[in-house]
Amino acid sequence: MFDAALIQQCADPGIEIATVERFIAEAGSDNPLAVSITSGNRIILPQAPRSADEALRLIQRFVGQASVRVGITQYPAGYGVSAAAEISAEIVDACSNIRMGTALFGKVYRIVAAEETATNSTIFDEAVAAWRTGRYGVDYVFGMPDPGQVAEPELGEADQSSGGGKDLAVETDAPGSGRETISPPEEPSDPNNAGIRVDLSRIPKSPE
Repeated sequence: MFDAALIQQCADPGIEIATVERFIAEAGSDNPLAVSITSGNRIILPQAPRSADEALRLIQRFVGQASVRVGITQYPAGYGVSAAAEISAEIVDACSNIRMGTALFGKVYRIVAAEETATNSTIFDEAVAAWRTGRYGVDYVFGMPDPGQVAEPELGEADQSSGGGKDLAVETDAPGSGRETISPPEEPSDPNNAGIRVDLSRIPKSPE
């Protein structure tokens, strides 16, 4: 389990701490610099970033071309931005990532709870599945409207996640069995000259 004190301090107040802890345990990471990149049924395995700057360059390099999940909550890096340059190091800051991720997960939970009539446990499982894939049914879950407060657990009415821009997120099925692993293109020798576009032309693209 990640640092409980940090979760208490940073989690969005509209979602219960017990739900946050379970969410991070099941769908998150204990590494603030964790960057997961998937495209179609393939997992891209670049060298793990050792600093916030390295993580940010990696995120900006792949966002919009693949599904990029970041940090403790595995936040969808392309959500709410229209250009990779808009993504800042805030996304790999532990507290900021928890704040953004729990606010957005709260919205996902409320979307599922508004549609599902099963138990809270089932609703939570469905919400985690939607978080991992970026899809609820056939819809891009992060772009769906927030239905507002649900009864149990009480997650609050406001969606405090980042937004306003056109999403660059490319959400696909969550990593799982049968996925193929590929290596990323080589980095230029000067990281300051690294472009954000990569040649993924041979990788099947997920439907928008």
